[in-house]
Amino acid sequence: MDKFKRVILIVLDGCGVGNAPDAKLFGDEGANTLKHVIEFSRINLINLRTLGLYKLIQKNTNDILSNCIYGMLEELSSAKDTITGHWELMGIIRNKPFNTYPEGLPVELLNRFIKINNLDGYLGGHPASGTEIIKTLGETHLKTGWPICYTSADSVLQIACHTSIFPLNRLYGLCEKIFDVAVYEYGLARVIARPFTGSPGYFTRTPDRKDFSIKPPENNVLATLTKNNIKTIGIGKIGDIFAHQYLDIELHSKGNSACINDLLNVLQNANINSLIFVNLVDFDMLYGHRNDVAGFAQALAEFDSRLAHIIEKLPNNDLLMITADHGCDPTYPGTDHTRENVPLLIYSKQFESTHSFSTKKGFLFVGDTILKYFGLRPINGAIIEEVFHENG
Repeated sequence: MDKFKRVILIVLDGCGVGNAPDAKLFGDEGANTLKHVIEFSRINLINLRTLGLYKLIQKNTNDILSNCIYGMLEELSSAKDTITGHWELMGIIRNKPFNTYPEGLPVELLNRFIKINNLDGYLGGHPASGTEIIKTLGETHLKTGWPICYTSADSVLQIACHTSIFPLNRLYGLCEKIFDVAVYEYGLARVIARPFTGSPGYFTRTPDRKDFSIKPPENNVLATLTKNNIKTIGIGKIGDIFAHQYLDIELHSKGNSACINDLLNVLQNANINSLIFVNLVDFDMLYGHRNDVAGFAQALAEFDSRLAHIIEKLPNNDLLMITADHGCDPTYPGTDHTRENVPLLIYSKQFESTHSFSTKKGFLFVGDTILKYFGLRPINGAIIEEVFHENG
């Protein structure tokens, strides 16, 4: 038997499975990201299917499953944003959501932004799609040199600048200078730098986005793991989401394919007790928010294909967990996140049977399962027998 244990936690960003009991309160009744994408595109996700995904969205399926555990999780925190979802996976419940500004960012905040950064003005300030706002305001931005500011249904101040006017370091500096005001005075969770290039009619966002996020509370799963000498490795957006706290290694991969490449490399080389925590952002960022069903489906098919390679790399002691942080249904009206339950698919080569569990209240079920797998006390006091029942 292998001497080390590893947990590989993959978050399919925005890949909810509907059925959130409070979806109506968020205006998201009827949203079901994975069900709708799969039905509209008619794709067959063979590997996710054998891990139980279709059992969650098509109750009458007769799939033959691998030895796995599958079920759904219901979010307890009162929000549907990325940080809240990921934090809850690591045991942090937010009863009070971060502030959002659906009518537009406060003028006082934007004026502070100008003053702190010694600027002459700003553009925007309202909720918007990032691709649309640079399309409509990008030319004016080039003429005036004023940053484009906008928000969304998330708790965020986003600052978009053309790289010819604001090189990356200068843009990042704008975000850093307004961060404390935006987060600690106006209750936002993140300030995001959104660089773009190109000319009018052909503006394109670059992959050099950078998130400046509020620090998580200390009582969380990542902190517990690090205190117990279990390495924590974040791939993709994980470092940004947790404000670069409680992670021993950060790999800032851009996009799903690069994240999976880094994951495969880590699996090959990191032979230590560790949590390998991966966010695959393309589902949400490139397709869900843009109502691109075909693109979403293609990204799912690509992940499903590469999932086979991930599973091949797992020794017996590895525990693979696949979940999500919220929904982002590209078939649903609007371009915002959707309040949904999320899937939890668990696989290990040491499992001897297949097991399903009824919907669990709290994404923190994931974090508690990880702690239990490493022989540590779950920080929420949960007993995670379902994961280990009949599977050793």
